[in-house]
This record gives sequence, structure tokens and C-alpha cells, in this order.
Amino acid sequence: MRAAGFDRFGGPEVLRIFEVDEPHPSAGQLRIAVRAAGVNPVDSKIRRGLMGGDLPRRTGVEAAGVVDELGEGVRGVSIGDRVFGPTVGGAAAERALLTHWALIPASLDFAGAAGLPVAVETATRMLELAAVREGETVVVNGASGAVGLSTVQLARARGARVIGTAGPANQELVRSFGAEPTTYGEGLAERVRKLAGGPVDACLDAAGGGALPELVALAGGPERVVTIADYEGAQRTGARFTGGSGEARAWHALAEVAAMIDQGRFRLPVAHAFPLERIADAHALSESGHPGGKIVLTLG
Repeated sequence: MRAAGFDRFGGPEVLRIFEVDEPHPSAGQLRIAVRAAGVNPVDSKIRRGLMGGDLPRRTGVEAAGVVDELGEGVRGVSIGDRVFGPTVGGAAAERALLTHWALIPASLDFAGAAGLPVAVETATRMLELAAVREGETVVVNGASGAVGLSTVQLARARGARVIGTAGPANQELVRSFGAEPTTYGEGLAERVRKLAGGPVDACLDAAGGGALPELVALAGGPERVVTIADYEGAQRTGARFTGGSGEARAWHALAEVAAMIDQGRFRLPVAHAFPLERIADAHALSESGHPGGKIVLTLG
């Protein structure tokens, strides 16, 4: 089968399409015929060698497709079902293995489903670590990206009020997803306080950019400040960094969000779709810092 990967670390140019053996599921896993795979910032970090690992290796961490093989003990899903989830061993391929999955909502296509797992799990994990509750005011730094938009919607579903930071061009986008927008950068804390008109209960950082000191000040301390984008800032401020290897993941959120999509309460648009053969272009766009939304690869 065809699978995208690399046999040396480097920029997008090291990516190529390999012919590899088809995988088969172990107990508790299922296999899908991949129809779409998401592209995420972590893919570039892995490809550049920033997270270690052996060579050659495959790429991609989330996919959507049609179940075509079941491992021992798998229940509640059948051959031919449409599912999405995080992959084991590479998503950008004609076949992929999943240990965690959810059924794709009837209203959603494969590309839309492939872009959900990482953003939805990350957003849910941040909200759970910050213990966001109904009636609270939450700041989402970097609210216009895939993780940010997911966090805004899931915080709103918990009954929280959300203030979201984004660039000038994305203010209305953030507003359309349920947050009160403001720009990031110098004077952030003052702008947020003016909008909030009262205390800020928690701050979630999906963008980095040196905002953690102001976010900690807004929340009255680091206890309920969570970042996925600034490890060093978390070390300095006492905020919680999440995303390390071995950390528990909130994959239960996949089925919850699937239900929300069917109810019209969650959406995560795909900004760009590339065929598998153009994976280098997809990675380059992701690394540009201005992808404009979720990027996916399409197969078949």
C-alpha cells in the first residue's frame, strides 16, 4: 500500500510516498481504509527530528475512513462503518490502525472528520485540567486556530463565557464561534479586563507568543492556567504545560463531539485539502504559521 513518510529528518522536501506492507490490527484495534488524514504542527516537529525516533518513519496522527478489519475483542463497530480517530503508526496512508475511535456523524464528510481528533482531544484536555465550569469566564489565547476554535465551542458547551484572542483579520471568525474577541500582543491583560468586567477564572493558551505572564496575572495565579504552546513559559510562571509523552489523553471527547455535530452544536471547517501526493505542500502550509484553518490530506 502507499504511505507517506521520510527516511531522513528535515523540511517538507524529505517527504515521499513509500510502498509498505499493509498493517493488521492487534487485539482492541481496528483498521480503516483511509479516506482523509489530518495535518498538524506536531507532524512537522516529528519530521524535523525534534521529538527523536528512528528512521525511516511514517507521518500523520489522525485519520477518517471505512472500517475494513477488526481486531480481537473489538465491539460496537462493524466492517463498513465510517469512523475517525488517532492512528497507530501513521495516518497518511491507504490503511491505518486505530485504538480509539468514534463513528463519523451522518452530516460530516471524511475530510471534516479527519481534522477533528487532535484538536478536539487537546481542547478537552485543557478544559479538564483547568476545571472549567458553568458560569465561569475563560480566556482562550489563540482562539482562531483549530485547537482554539474547538476550545471556544467546548467551553461554551460547558456554560462558560469565553474571551478569545486572535489577529485583527480573525476577530469576526472568533465571534462567530461564540467567543468575545480581542487582539493578542501588548496590552492584552488590560483589554481582557475591560471586556470581562469582572474576574477571569481560567486561561487556556493555544498559541504561545509570550502571553503566559499576562494570562497568569488575569487568572490571579497559575493554578488554572494551561498551555500547549509554551513549555519554557510554563516553567517560569508555574502554569500547567500539557502535551508531553505518556500523558493521559481525553479520547472520550470524540464520541461526545460527534453527538454535538449531529445536534448542530460543533463545527470545525477544513480550510485546505491536498491529495496525498502533495503532502509536502500541506506540511509547508502548516509550517507557514498562517494555514487559515484545518489542513487535511485526501485519499481515494
